[in-house]
Parts: sequence; structure tokens; C-alpha cells
Amino acid sequence: MMNRELSMEFVRVTEAAAIASARGVGRGDKNGIDQLAVDAMRKMFDTVNISGTVVIGEGEMDEAPMLYIGEHVGAGGPEVDIAVDPVEGTNLVAKGQPGAIAVIAIAPKGCLLHAPDMYMDKIAVGPRAKGCINIDDPVSANLERVAKALNRGVGDLTVVALDRPRHRKIIEEVRAAGARIRLISDGDVDPIINAGIEGTGIHMYIGRGGAPEGVLAAAGLKCLGGDMQARLCPENEEQEERCHKMGISDVKQILTIDDLVKGDDVMFTASGITNCDLLHGVNFFGNGARTHTISMRYATGTVRFVDAVHTFDRSNINIKL
Repeated sequence: MMNRELSMEFVRVTEAAAIASARGVGRGDKNGIDQLAVDAMRKMFDTVNISGTVVIGEGEMDEAPMLYIGEHVGAGGPEVDIAVDPVEGTNLVAKGQPGAIAVIAIAPKGCLLHAPDMYMDKIAVGPRAKGCINIDDPVSANLERVAKALNRGVGDLTVVALDRPRHRKIIEEVRAAGARIRLISDGDVDPIINAGIEGTGIHMYIGRGGAPEGVLAAAGLKCLGGDMQARLCPENEEQEERCHKMGISDVKQILTIDDLVKGDDVMFTASGITNCDLLHGVNFFGNGARTHTISMRYATGTVRFVDAVHTFDRSNINIKL
């Protein structure tokens, strides 16, 4: 089992990526923003006492110089699998829009699904609606069961989906059922996590998004006691073959949250880059920055919010809140 002290080390990893990428908020350079975060995250991982293997990262070895799939990180320690997204929502950061986070998930070796970089259908809810969803059922049926579990009407539910043409049918079905829908432009990890926390006003996430982000979101949602189902969506034979090479024999199977994240020792950490429903974005002041991070561990059920002030110039400490 991973040492609980590691949770704060992982907070430092996402804080570093968030601060680095936040320098580029609103500047339009999404590739430059991502590189800043990758560099900062990779450097910070070298200080953490783990023997980590990146199973979800920036791409294959020939696609990414750092945090590529299969790369080994850490200063030595327990063997773990690592899923990373140094900037979940690069477009959001580039445009200065809310909802961008730096996020990682860590679990013992072999416990995170090695999801290939392709689309994945997803449906996710919080703890009180656990066991009420079926990805093959009509949207209306899922909404009715979730509403009953939450002791409210379907009209009082808010569903989040990516604003994409491919989701037109889902959007129409949600509206026809009488539920509210919030359409987002990018980044589905944050809203899936929000669905797992009371008081965010989000009760379900549904739609097709990236498979790697699906595993990251599942890790966080599992820590919260929520529920998720997913199915990979390979678009050609090449993508199907890639699934097989990564150990996924049946690409059409329904993946439960326990298929996506196995075992009982997963950790999840996310730092706000721009403002989110749950997290504040990075706020720079004269000689430092303030960050806001959520840190969760499934084994203990602990959920921490870390509000940190980072002083860059130790000779002139002047904290401003």
C-alpha cells in the first residue's frame, strides 16, 4: 500500500504544473502552455519517492519527449502506475476560460486501465446514485433512476456534456426528459469529479470524450464513492489493434469503474489552473502565487482541499490573500 505521506508530494506535482501553465492564461499558445506544464510536472516527479511508470501520458515515446507512455519517473520507492494530464483543457487556458486543471492519478502497478488515445463513451454519477446507471439504457431511463436515488424530480437534475455535434441526440434526449443540461467546450475530468461531490449542482455526466481522461476521471470518482461506466470507441482496425496490444481483448465491453481503476489504493490530485466549480485557478501576486488543489485517497476516504501560497522570492516574503 502506498504511504499516505505521498499524497502531499503528489499535490506538489500538480501545483508545479498549474503554476507553470497559468503563466500562459489567455495568450493563445496552447502548445506552449502544455509544454510548460509538462516540464514542471516531470521535474517535480523526480523528487517523489516512487518508482512510477506512466501508463497514461502525453503520447507514445516517439510523440512526446517527456511523460510519454512507458516512461519511468520518481526517485525510487513503491512501484506504481501513473496517469497524467499536465493541462486538462489547453484550449481553456489559451483562451483564458474557466475549467482547466492539472491532474494526476496514481495506483499500484497494474491497477489503472492502459487506455489508448481514442474516444470513449462515458456516463458518471455521484455516490448516492451508485448502481443506478447503465450505459446501454436510454438517457431518460438513467435520469429517472438517478432522480429517484437522489430523491428529486428529473427536472431538478443537471447533466453535463461536451458541446459537440456528436452529442446532438443525447442533448435532445436530456431536454425531452425535462432535465437541465450544461454544455461545456473542453475538458470532462472536472465535471465528472463534480458529479461525485454534493453541492456542485452537477448530477450526471454523459457523452463521448477521450479515453485517457476517462481513466483519470474514474480514479477521482472512485475516491469519492461515485459510479461510472464506459466503452471504448475505436474508429478503425488500427485503433482496435492498439486496444489489443494494450491488453483490452473485447473493445465493446462495458467498463465499470472497477475495470477502469482496480483495487483499493488509488490516489487522485488536481490543481486549478483557471477557475473551476470546485477549484480556484492560480492567482499570481508580486512575488508568488496561490494555488488550490483537491487531493483524494480511496483507501482512507480522505478528501483534502489544499489552499497554498507559494513565495518565489524568499528574501521578500509578502503574502497577500
